Amino acid sequence: MLLAVFTFAACSSKKEDTKEQTQNVRVGEVTHSLFYAPLYVGIEKRFFKDEGLHVDLQTTAGGDKTMTALLSGGIDIALVGSETSIYVHQQGAKDPVINFAQLTQTDGTFLVSRKKLDSFNWNDVKGVTFLGQRKGGMPQMVGEYVLKKNGIDPHKDTNLIQNIEFANIANAFASGTGEFVQLFEPTASIFEKEGKGYIVASFGNESGTVPYTTFMAKESFLKKDKAAAEKFTRALYKAQQWVDTHSPEEIADAVSPLFKDTSKDITVKVIERYKKQHSYATNPLLDAEEWKQLQTIMKDAGELQKEVPHEALVNTKIAESVIKK
Repeated sequence: MLLAVFTFAACSSKKEDTKEQTQNVRVGEVTHSLFYAPLYVGIEKRFFKDEGLHVDLQTTAGGDKTMTALLSGGIDIALVGSETSIYVHQQGAKDPVINFAQLTQTDGTFLVSRKKLDSFNWNDVKGVTFLGQRKGGMPQMVGEYVLKKNGIDPHKDTNLIQNIEFANIANAFASGTGEFVQLFEPTASIFEKEGKGYIVASFGNESGTVPYTTFMAKESFLKKDKAAAEKFTRALYKAQQWVDTHSPEEIADAVSPLFKDTSKDITVKVIERYKKQHSYATNPLLDAEEWKQLQTIMKDAGELQKEVPHEALVNTKIAESVIKK
């Protein structure tokens, strides 16, 4: 009897110790999309939990709202376009926002046409209403970069709408606004399945490699809780490697609990599309070349006041240490 009590107490103590060792990390994602599949794999495959972290995931729709949540202390880590860290820097922040782990390396949006087209040419966008993304945000800047690359000035050659809140863009298009729209997945594929629109081009294929979405935190957080950032990045790297070596079907099964309203066929199609265009970074390192391409896109959009050195807003030490081990 005494042995049983002792055993029970020891087990209880062990459970309590494990619970105490689990650290809560509040992560704000700019949108909930299969574009971020490696993050969800990390959660569902318990890679973060294995590192002693509980990811409290919140969807903070839009880059401006996500950054506000980070700066105000509402979240610890933001998953958002890396351009936002430059905007904060340009405003002279005393506690700069530092990119420490990359998640995606291409644009994740697609050009969706209201009408089904037998063939698509970028000139089809000329002279019509184009429902774009928020001005200054990564989707809009890359969208403009790609259009200009194809000989189209979105501000002169199209009726460009970019004043609709990020969370309402899809609904605006579904309600009849615009002939073309720039959408993330799985919304783009769902619209296609429902006959509300048709994917005609990928901005990711056209844009090239760019640090599109990264995990970032205030410099003070990385100094105060470096261990948590390292654990987070280690778990993320495991998830990235898992995604890289598994099929779209296997990835779809892994993330399905977080996409209960999305059918299996859509989930597989979306992940297959993102894998094919190499959207998912296979490691968390944000290198100098990608940072340079980001600023080229920002400069082209008229959003870059002055070039910011890679080392000023990117911490590569955490990712490098994780990859080496």
